[in-house]
Amino acid sequence: MPTAPSKALETFPNPNPDRDFTIQITCPEFTCLCPKTGQPDFATITITYVPDELCLELKSLKLYFWSFRDEGAFHEAVTNQILDELAAACRPRRMTVVGDFYVRGGLHTVVTAEYVKT
Repeated sequence: MPTAPSKALETFPNPNPDRDFTIQITCPEFTCLCPKTGQPDFATITITYVPDELCLELKSLKLYFWSFRDEGAFHEAVTNQILDELAAACRPRRMTVVGDFYVRGGLHTVVTAEYVKT
């Protein structure tokens, strides 16, 4: 069965919930659309997090990223949306999402959003 883009994020139990350890995931092929021009925007999205009880499942994360391909979003908005949705899915101890967007119109944008469990 072919896969399709999806906003459904899956998780699995953290194998070592009593220990702080860092997981870093990089998606060098993230795409969305500029909401002003409709032109594609390309970025490398890097997620760094310390899991609590749950970890992000990678295939669902890939399909989640794919779901942005045809959506218009400003760099700042999409980076923060990704952080909010990932943090809601796995409730980590802390998480950082960095959107490193390719040069567009001579400007290079890097957006960093952070979450800390309270």
